[in-house]
Amino acid sequence: MKAITFGELMIRLQPYHYERFFQANQLEFSFGGGEANVAVSLANYGVDAAFVTKLPAHLIGQCAVNSLRRYGVDTSMIVRGGDRVGIYFNEKGASQRGSVCIYDRAHSAIQEAAPADFDWDRIFCGADWFHFTGITPALGENVADICRAACQAAKAHGVAVSCDLNYRGKLWTREQARATMSGLCQYVDVCIANEEDAKDVFGIEAEATDIYAGTLNRQGYQSVAKQLAERFGFQKVAITLRESHSASDNGWSAMLYDAGTDKSCFSRKYDLRIIDRVGGGDSFGGGLIYALLTGKDLQSAVEFAAAASALKHSISGDYNLVSAAEVEKLTGGDASGRIQR
Repeated sequence: MKAITFGELMIRLQPYHYERFFQANQLEFSFGGGEANVAVSLANYGVDAAFVTKLPAHLIGQCAVNSLRRYGVDTSMIVRGGDRVGIYFNEKGASQRGSVCIYDRAHSAIQEAAPADFDWDRIFCGADWFHFTGITPALGENVADICRAACQAAKAHGVAVSCDLNYRGKLWTREQARATMSGLCQYVDVCIANEEDAKDVFGIEAEATDIYAGTLNRQGYQSVAKQLAERFGFQKVAITLRESHSASDNGWSAMLYDAGTDKSCFSRKYDLRIIDRVGGGDSFGGGLIYALLTGKDLQSAVEFAAAASALKHSISGDYNLVSAAEVEKLTGGDASGRIQR
């Protein structure tokens, strides 16, 4: 099994513990980014996972590459060049205070990349899966063009394509997102979204749901998934369902819809005490891709993905550092958190 992911790898800077930015005298330094996070998950599950991006050839760029290599991600197809690595500043929320994320990614190497930088026919040789998110084409028209070329090459090579819609209002408008993602989604086989993405990007909204009050309507999300599949021809649509009681405590579950059978499956719900929610959706995507690549049925696939993401919420940093065996243990019903001796 070989999976390719494409996107931006950024420096993550955040205050220690739960300090606010203006309290902090020091910042933790790590790396992360949607598609890179997925690649790390897949590598930890034993998949041959490669991450594609453009990074500077200087020492910080090399540190970014090394952050993936240590977890077994193939970095051989990363293009080197450009002047800077994008940065995001993260302030972890707690209780009723939400997290804050501030981007400093203008003029990063990948944002200024050109379609000619990437040889997609070589990249997709022997690949089974390609994954990108709606964050990457939001970086600029040139990067959207690169995503389009990647999707076209993936389809030419018979590679399955997944996309996490991941709307980010700090990067582009809803109108820009709708215009660009409508074109890219024609190449997508598996669409991943959360309770807000379908509404923000395509204007498709679940009825009788208030994400801020923590109330969800299952039937409404089945309708959302079906509408997405009918509009774009998706084979499957996954929707993560977060019940936001506070920044520290969430209910977490997911739904997976199969267009071929018109069937939906819901995972069990996990009551989370959150250590770090950044990368939660990416860990779900990594779990789902692994489950589908290994032939799990619809119910087993959504259970694996939801459990993988539930575990990620207990781990600091962007990357989900769990094994397939640990995820399977949770899907098997062991949520006790008892010490392992």
